[in-house]
Amino acid sequence: ATLLSLRLAGLLLRAERTVWAGAFLAYAIGSGATAWGTAHGFDATSFRVYYGAGALLTAPLLGAGALELVGRPLGRAAGLIWTGLAIGAVVAMPVHGAFTRAVPSASAHLGWAPRVLAIAGNSAGTVIVVAVALATLRRRLLANAFILAGVACAAIGSALSGFGVAATSVLV
Repeated sequence: ATLLSLRLAGLLLRAERTVWAGAFLAYAIGSGATAWGTAHGFDATSFRVYYGAGALLTAPLLGAGALELVGRPLGRAAGLIWTGLAIGAVVAMPVHGAFTRAVPSASAHLGWAPRVLAIAGNSAGTVIVVAVALATLRRRLLANAFILAGVACAAIGSALSGFGVAATSVLV
């Protein structure tokens, strides 16, 4: 996932889709931190990288990138502002609890504020991606069908995450 996301980020950057490139770069960093943590054990630093890139940046930047894709200048500005906010939150958030090699739960290591920020950003990013995909469905049927299917898989995975890693591995 990390290498594929890096490759896609590079292709998007060359196509001048900067915000989407940033989203795929954030996903690559988050999945790389997950791989590192599960192989070597998570600690506060690897958790911050995992949470910042994965939970705070990926979906919101995809939403901002969707706005950029349909020619809304607000997309690039919103992506930049959100990135600054997310990085500030990651640096400032207190992290507590013991870590293992298992993918950490945010509720076990963070207070309410960074979790609410992640929920808000992910919700807004998802709504924007779905709205743009639906609005441009006729022009880009196959691409938008893949985007909507990806959003649906992510939503199902999030909904089932309470059942544990083994129960949701069928979706991967």
